[in-house]
Amino acid sequence: MNMQASKTSGLNNPEIRNYSFNFGPQHPAAHGVLRLILEMDGEVVQRADPHVGLLHRGTEKLAESKPFNQSIGYMDRLDYVSMMCNEHAYVRAIESLMGIEAPIRAQYIRTMFDEITRILNHLMWVGSNGLDLGAMAVMLYSFREREELMDCYEAVSGARMHATYYRPGGVYRDLPQQMPRYKESKWRKGAKLKRFNDWRDGSMLDFLDKFTDDFPSKIDEYETLLTDNRIWKQRTVGIGVISPEQALAWGMTGPMLRGSGIAWDLRKKQPYAMYANMDFDIPVGRNGDCYDRYLVRMAEMRESNRIIKQCVKWLRENEGLPVNIDNFKVAPPKREAMKDDMEALIHHFKLFSEGYCVPAGETYSAVEAPKGEFGCYLVSDGANKPFRLHMRAPGFAHLSSMDAIVRGHMLADVVAMIGTYDIVFGEIDR
Repeated sequence: MNMQASKTSGLNNPEIRNYSFNFGPQHPAAHGVLRLILEMDGEVVQRADPHVGLLHRGTEKLAESKPFNQSIGYMDRLDYVSMMCNEHAYVRAIESLMGIEAPIRAQYIRTMFDEITRILNHLMWVGSNGLDLGAMAVMLYSFREREELMDCYEAVSGARMHATYYRPGGVYRDLPQQMPRYKESKWRKGAKLKRFNDWRDGSMLDFLDKFTDDFPSKIDEYETLLTDNRIWKQRTVGIGVISPEQALAWGMTGPMLRGSGIAWDLRKKQPYAMYANMDFDIPVGRNGDCYDRYLVRMAEMRESNRIIKQCVKWLRENEGLPVNIDNFKVAPPKREAMKDDMEALIHHFKLFSEGYCVPAGETYSAVEAPKGEFGCYLVSDGANKPFRLHMRAPGFAHLSSMDAIVRGHMLADVVAMIGTYDIVFGEIDR
């Protein structure tokens, strides 16, 4: 640790000097390139100063030089644990300015994948946060289910993380009728290979049916490891308490806000996609501490599981509907159409080389991402690329409150607080 004595005297003994040191940026519990300068009186935090800027890639500026569709892939790389939710905010902003709406089947697919993404995010969170606080086994459990859902990402887009699956006007393609299957290897063969492929005999909807039937029992396993574990409760109960007033003042959203007892969720309050048709509840906490935020996220995974089941049921009953808008200026024509229609072929080349022009105007579009409200402020001057793009990252607002929340806590509690924020620096330091 890089430590240096500060000129400030200790609070209780004027002969004892406080010490400042860097927590990160090369620290496994910093969850990214966070440089947190802590001023300590012994092991008690007197001041916390978060420094960001070590990852900055200029995503918003880069978007100004690229046609609209070429920036969809950049959205995945912001909060790189909540990939499709980021895409959703961006494509909704484009659709808002263009006055178009995705077909109903595409809306159901987006809703389903938003919730798959929420589960992916929370599984990563519970595993890594458990690891931060000394619960090593839960990481292995949570990644078991995470791999299953990553297969769904791969099946629709070809990529396990950065999918670039959503498009203005719909999604890239319909759900596959066959899930990828594991091949025999020295790690998987015989009965073990059969067990891994049991759910993969049918379509993606069949796979998700089996996954959603099984997943609640897996959440029970995580809760068995943590919820009543006395060490886990000692590390989280009463730690990082955020009152409802503080949560609102700091602009908190998502589980950070709901953990403090405020039932604000864009999926209910400002419904988008097909959330208005979904039956689900908003879990809220009572005490606003790290433990309540843990309970909220566990309950959210159960609610996401319910939403996925409803989407699977509707998608199964409504096969064959279009998943992209029938407008060649925005969506590419089908391959068969290009063989006979020169106009369709021209539209294809124009779309993938020059892109499309978006009417002049400005809009703000937000989604309830796993970490909170992820928003996209988009300004167009009528050209084929954004005039201005700004992303509203929930983690940035949350990290801003670090100093106010951790003062008076022990050094070990700072780790618990960073974990409960669920920060990912791709979105904070974009």
